[in-house]
Amino acid sequence: MPAKNDGPDAAGPQTKSEQTRALILETAMRLFQERGYDKTTMRAIATEAGVSVGNAYYYFAGKEHLIQGFYDRIAAEHQVAVREVLDRETDLEARLAGVLTAWLDVARPYHEFAVQFFKNAADPDSPLSPFSPESSHAREEAMRVHREVLAGSKAKVAPELREVLPELMWLSQMGLVLYWVFDRTENRERSYRLARRGARLTARGVALARFRVLRPLVLEVHELFTDFLPGMTKAMPDPGKRPEQGKRPEPGKRP
Repeated sequence: MPAKNDGPDAAGPQTKSEQTRALILETAMRLFQERGYDKTTMRAIATEAGVSVGNAYYYFAGKEHLIQGFYDRIAAEHQVAVREVLDRETDLEARLAGVLTAWLDVARPYHEFAVQFFKNAADPDSPLSPFSPESSHAREEAMRVHREVLAGSKAKVAPELREVLPELMWLSQMGLVLYWVFDRTENRERSYRLARRGARLTARGVALARFRVLRPLVLEVHELFTDFLPGMTKAMPDPGKRPEQGKRPEPGKRP
């Protein structure tokens, strides 16, 4: 992300630069929610924040990068929010439910804003898409949380599934996010219910996947997503080329 925390024009200490960046981001979030993403300009954001347009562009190359700043903020706040449950729980369902409900807690103040820019994020060619190259940092941070969810649980996971399950768990979180955007129940109560039930279903699926007969199904589901969803890592082999019997493909690489 081309946004910067400091630079040659920063007149004061690092904290002042960070404060300016945060002010621009906070102002943009407010204006996006009040006026809509499309109707908010970088000039309007700079004016409301009390900075020059050039200064606004110094920290954020455009409106899209402000949204990336929002994604990164959510990811950072989420990582802090999950620490208690991940340090306390070893049960996979409890860990995953805690992570998903923590995301809903963190995202709660931004619901109306998310509704405003969703139509832009839903465009597969938009840099605002969670699957876009521009969103790769926030996406990887979210997947890192799910890797920790799996690694710190007492669930028995086959070695060949350890690379693919966190990605599938992140995709299930994206499904929850989509539901949350459209959820109009009080305090997004149905989204919380979906998070808990989804965690239970995922934990059961992981438990069943320890049986060798079901592992190919999990790998095939992951292969389906990696072949057809942009932004997903290609961790599995080419479906048209089967690995030699008795040999497993090296994680993260295709033959």
